Amino acid sequence: MINPSDILKKYFGHTEFRGEQENIINRLLLDNGHALVLMPTGGGKSLCYQIPALIFEGGTIVISPLIALMQDQVDALKKKNIPAEFINSTVKPAQRKERLQKFIDGKVKLLYVTPERFRKTEFVEEIKKTKISLLAVDEAHCISEWGHDFRPDYSRIIEFRVLMGNPLTIALTATATRAVQKDIINKLGLSKDEIKLFHQGIQRPNLRLETADIFDEKDSFDEIYQVLDKYKGPGIIYFSLIKTLEYFSEKIGDKGYKHGIYHGKLEAKKRKQTQRDFLSGKENLILATNAFGMGIDKPDIRFVLHAEVPGSIESYYQEIGRAGRDGKDSLCKLLYN
Repeated sequence: MINPSDILKKYFGHTEFRGEQENIINRLLLDNGHALVLMPTGGGKSLCYQIPALIFEGGTIVISPLIALMQDQVDALKKKNIPAEFINSTVKPAQRKERLQKFIDGKVKLLYVTPERFRKTEFVEEIKKTKISLLAVDEAHCISEWGHDFRPDYSRIIEFRVLMGNPLTIALTATATRAVQKDIINKLGLSKDEIKLFHQGIQRPNLRLETADIFDEKDSFDEIYQVLDKYKGPGIIYFSLIKTLEYFSEKIGDKGYKHGIYHGKLEAKKRKQTQRDFLSGKENLILATNAFGMGIDKPDIRFVLHAEVPGSIESYYQEIGRAGRDGKDSLCKLLYN
């Protein structure tokens, strides 16, 4: 068998694994056992299935919730000369057919799809023809928290596994309560004894978590300007309401702080452009609602400010998780009125 450490060095440029990565990879490769991985944002979850995918004889299907997210991941893999593709609604039929054929022929090792792709008969019929060595379910909390109403196809993964011949499965997420963990395992059609849990906790020592007591609007702006003046690197300011975001955007703009805005009411093209500008470094500061979420895989975000209290602790943890993915010190500050 090819040594995972050799692949880590050759394709990813690292000399050693972090945290539980090596144990998770060995669970798949040596034990041929299923895994549920809870790893903090930026902890390197993707490596846990990408390295085995390059070693396994058959292909790896990655179920991912967002089109933008899978596109970014595939682009990053291609830059490393890793044979990966994605198929979703943005891809033209001829291209979809070509990419699927490459996967079936073994020329593509990782194929990223949304769960809705399994509704397509032509896709399912073709997938049945090939050997699937591994199924990776990314953002696995969607199975439980969103599966019933927001993304019903996420709750049908048990059916998709059967269609693929019940392949070895790894489910990955940053956070999942015990109830959610149990739900994920059930929805995969596995028992607790069949799947091993790897839980790295939620602590990220390079993030500094602060709160500031705010009594009026002036306090809010003073806190924001202090952070903007001190931290020159990329940053995100989160708001709960679009109305508040737009008001703050106007005031911050008047003060000469260049920034982009991102919320659900902007047209899709504008949202996509804002995200691209931020990821590429063209734009350094984004004022956003929680619509600016999954897919923001930018390593050097130096601060995440919450100008308003988010809807839940879960949301707060996901949002501050975007800071400091490069392991360097970053600030997470919540303004509390």
